[in-house]
Amino acid sequence: MKALLALLLVSLATPGSAAPVLVAGDIRPAQDLTGPWHWSADPYRDGVAGFHGEEPGLGHRRYADVDVEAEMAKHPNALFEFDMARSPIATLPSSWINHDPTMRHYDGLVWYQRGFEAQPRAGRRYFLRFGAAEYRADVFVNGKRVGSHEGGFTPFAFEVTGLLRAGANQVTVGVDSQRSDATVPPTVTDWETYGGLTRPVRLIEVPATYVDDAWIRLTRDGHIRASGRLDGPAAAGAEVRVRVAGLLLTARSAADGSWSVEAAAPRTLKRWSPDSPTLYDVIVEAGEDRLTDRIGFRTIAVRGRQILLNGKPIFLRGISVHEEELGADPTRAMTPAAARALLAEVKTGLHGNFVRLAHYPHAEAMTRAADEMGLIVWSEIPVYWRVAFGRPETLALARTMLAENILRDRNRAAIALWSVGNETPVGADRNAFLAALAGDVRKLDDTRLVTAALLTRREQRDGHPVMVLDDPLAASLDVLAVNTYNGWYTDDRLADLPAIGWRVNEDKPLILSELGADAKAGFHDPATLRKYSEEFQAEYYRQTLAMAAKIPFLAGMSPWILKDFRSPRRQHPVFQQGWNRKGLISETGQRKLAFDVLAGFYREIEAEGR
Repeated sequence: MKALLALLLVSLATPGSAAPVLVAGDIRPAQDLTGPWHWSADPYRDGVAGFHGEEPGLGHRRYADVDVEAEMAKHPNALFEFDMARSPIATLPSSWINHDPTMRHYDGLVWYQRGFEAQPRAGRRYFLRFGAAEYRADVFVNGKRVGSHEGGFTPFAFEVTGLLRAGANQVTVGVDSQRSDATVPPTVTDWETYGGLTRPVRLIEVPATYVDDAWIRLTRDGHIRASGRLDGPAAAGAEVRVRVAGLLLTARSAADGSWSVEAAAPRTLKRWSPDSPTLYDVIVEAGEDRLTDRIGFRTIAVRGRQILLNGKPIFLRGISVHEEELGADPTRAMTPAAARALLAEVKTGLHGNFVRLAHYPHAEAMTRAADEMGLIVWSEIPVYWRVAFGRPETLALARTMLAENILRDRNRAAIALWSVGNETPVGADRNAFLAALAGDVRKLDDTRLVTAALLTRREQRDGHPVMVLDDPLAASLDVLAVNTYNGWYTDDRLADLPAIGWRVNEDKPLILSELGADAKAGFHDPATLRKYSEEFQAEYYRQTLAMAAKIPFLAGMSPWILKDFRSPRRQHPVFQQGWNRKGLISETGQRKLAFDVLAGFYREIEAEGR
């Protein structure tokens, strides 16, 4: 376990140094650096290198700690081709899609900069913590480079203790959205890139020795177990105190700062569930540091082809969701209010208990809202389609993303499933790649289930089609999942869908992780059931749900998708216009006919007590 963490938590910016976890970094006391930032597009990466690949000259360094106007006034011969202090202003977090109309399809490097006041104190440490930056970020404080991070959906932090000065300070971030065939995700996708600083930026102050990681959970044998790591000069041999659910647990940290303690859970402990999403105030103390969080306790397991929540079978009544707020012009500013607005459509509108957060780790606002509202979560990293499975560096990147995702959210009771892939073609390199990720999940979190959305093959039997799942990766998973679009991406008649059979060789639960059809809200064609009409989508759902009802080992479903979402690849000028229209509601929240079809299906299952 420790060896794996050492491997996965190596900072991409500073080889050999462990990256801070800063668990619960979204709610620790901090200076909020969201709000107005200056921005400057740099399509030719002029701020990164000169014409011959050399370091850019002073007049091109957008991260330089310099007052450009003052320098040009003082030295008339000075040449600067930037002035961040006079550049346009955007309110962050936000994608640059909404900064300016010319940025709608921009894919490349943008520089962000803002000033802030600080009064660093002796004996204290300071970290810049980013909720996420799409896709790669290079961070500078007062003109000094502090590090870089690759991956658009997981948090990262850099220690800036020695770089802060009393009074005015400056932070600059170069954010590059451009991906390649070797990145995770690759270039081929079906959703909007949303480049930029899309999640909050915070300056966190902690004591010299602080609680870097703390994981508090309910084990399957009924114990509350707490473990984690201290970081700092007094990390070895320190007393750690954990207060939870009326218990006081104490531990002594090891030489490397790690600690662990457990005790039998009190009989009065209320277990978290969708019907009763109970959360407890948890306090972790070590030396001068005091970490607080709100944590729920439950168990999740499998028995044969059933998923068990707190030891009882449960059918996952869900839907897939992209991280995109409601509105005609979303910018991926996922505030707590925006998250709750989306999840309320699942919880109360669809009578759901489950949400697949696709196709990447969503903002902490989403997972915390799911905790509070009582929605079971499938969380995944963006490994799908054309990933360079044979490239060791790509595997290392995926492993780091997975670790960052798990370490961020292990304290969220809502999360039950970690997914390691979506629609990936079977092959030796791919099999080894995803099996390695599944192994990492088990080592980092033995309390949850591992899954992946797999591909199927189709064969005929007794005159009817049968969907066969025989992916070799199934042996490495706890829960199997497949995406099915018969009747939309095939020429099957909708009336024939209920007759489609299913064969799964593994004795494991199955989730229909995607199913769906496009419909433009307000477009109706009841006579011919033309594709893109609300009537076609509604009938597609009726017939596909009839098929699903005949699968005896089905343990849940998350149709594609709650809301219409931006996708530049979808370009039909009448029905799509840059939007994937498989949502059950439009981008502004208008419910389509199929919404009530799925809600009725789930209402019946709910009434049966599943």
